[in-house]
Amino acid sequence: MTCLFDPIRFGDIAAANRIVMAPLTRNRAGPHATPTALMASYYAQRASAGLIVAEATQISPEGQGYFGTPGIYSPQQVAGWGGVTDAVHANGGKIVLQLWHVGRISHISLQPQGQPPVSSTARRADCKTFTAKGFEDTSTPRALRLDESPRVIADYVHAARLAIDAGFDGIEVHCANGYLLEQFLRDSINDRTDSYGGTRENRTRLPVEVMTAIVTAIGAGRVGVRMSPVTPVNDAGQDSDAQGLFNLLVEQLAPLKLAFIHVIEGATGGARDVAPFDYGALRSRYKRGNEHGAWIVNNGYTREMALEAVATGAADMVAFGRPFIANPDLVARLRHGAALAAVKTDTLYGGGASGYTDYPALEPAPAEGAAAGRVALMDY
Repeated sequence: MTCLFDPIRFGDIAAANRIVMAPLTRNRAGPHATPTALMASYYAQRASAGLIVAEATQISPEGQGYFGTPGIYSPQQVAGWGGVTDAVHANGGKIVLQLWHVGRISHISLQPQGQPPVSSTARRADCKTFTAKGFEDTSTPRALRLDESPRVIADYVHAARLAIDAGFDGIEVHCANGYLLEQFLRDSINDRTDSYGGTRENRTRLPVEVMTAIVTAIGAGRVGVRMSPVTPVNDAGQDSDAQGLFNLLVEQLAPLKLAFIHVIEGATGGARDVAPFDYGALRSRYKRGNEHGAWIVNNGYTREMALEAVATGAADMVAFGRPFIANPDLVARLRHGAALAAVKTDTLYGGGASGYTDYPALEPAPAEGAAAGRVALMDY
């Protein structure tokens, strides 16, 4: 029987266990959206994860939606990320970078020359984002023009290549949580009447074009994607047929033989049953075309749920988010059923080492066979 702590190989990546650190925005990048030495320490502390998915990282200045988030489009950023990947690899870990374009979840103060954000629509998202002044309402976007889609696709490809140059083991495309690619997917957001709007086939077009271009550029074995079929975050209303839409998306992606698909089940950081959805049907469509890719599940998994998901074959790997913030040694704590430290919520976004690299590890680690109590693990 497969165990959560067994090694796994998926695509070109070999992981020591099946525990994934989910991407977590912490808003601690330096000037010019450049990763810092402090970020390298943070990720190195968590290198016991089978796979780290580094925080969402904008593929271009236009892709930024939050103050203090890192980028992957300049030589300085590549050098900064190189310090992160070197530190993780020196500690025996594997790390991929999540590529991000926020679309309409942005503010003009974060955009080049104060321009409006771009999206599938010109309708503003009814939510807030994090700026230099704190949390502010998002700005009204403009709809991306047809002739601009090649530029956006090229930005994703450029970012993917730079991520490999920076030493990452691969990349994950952020196609979730109401950001740009999901703004094209959902008919609750996408109100276009051109070749990127209307039918499900049209609305999946841009995500599939992005994934295909990246696979062509760096190889499928180093490429994954994250999706969130029913999450309501960032004013992402439910699609009129979420099951049909995401079934089609996965069917279109399966022939690419991606290294992994990472699925948020339910509301990101919230209820798993926010809307009905058959995740098993989604997984079967991926595995039908790709026996060697990993299916990663995410959101609200307890230790027992994670063990069962891997043991029964419902998932190949399980991602944990916020527990990794306060527990740099989360893998050891899960292995031994140890208690988890609590997250300091006032230091989640922005700041320095406090609430970032100063969470202690278990000392000493529990002996093998220690009682495994039920620990609630909320993923974000």
